Amino acid sequence: MATKDAPPRWDRKMQQRLARGEAAALGELYDRFASLVHGLAHRVLGDEKAADTLTREVFTHLWEHPETYDPKKGPLRTWVAGVTHRLAVQRLRDSEAAALPRGGGSVADLERRVRRASVAARADYIVHSMPAPLRAALDLAYFQRRDYRQTATDLGVTEDEARRRLRLGLQLLSTAHDAGTPPGHGGAV
Repeated sequence: MATKDAPPRWDRKMQQRLARGEAAALGELYDRFASLVHGLAHRVLGDEKAADTLTREVFTHLWEHPETYDPKKGPLRTWVAGVTHRLAVQRLRDSEAAALPRGGGSVADLERRVRRASVAARADYIVHSMPAPLRAALDLAYFQRRDYRQTATDLGVTEDEARRRLRLGLQLLSTAHDAGTPPGHGGAV
């Protein structure tokens, strides 16, 4: 069994293959993470075309800088999400800052919009990364407006288990406001 400090074998192998310049590795990385990258980019930028462009830029960055992934800091998925998040927020900041002289609002308004987009992208990442049982409980409670008793019945678990899943899911979501990058990753691109 792997220790918490050891990254999954696939992550280490992928980094090594990218560092050797294997084009097939980039294709595999794209197949595995393109929907994550595009989804986060779209969530931050709010524009399909901009998200498409940023997705290409993210994979170009990953291809050109595989050494920036540190397996000791977390899984490859988290690194990819962190790179995407940082590049998307920077793109949003740049485009919004360019609009300021044309009457696009104040710098404080810009920072609020960037922060709001960043928190929303982080919340999306958290929801899609959390274990399926927690996500299912939150889905029932939030979207289908079930209380914990109905959630327990729908999931076939005890009421205590339903409350535990809801509490854990909400605790994870509450971290979306705590930082501007996906969980477990900070630092420069």
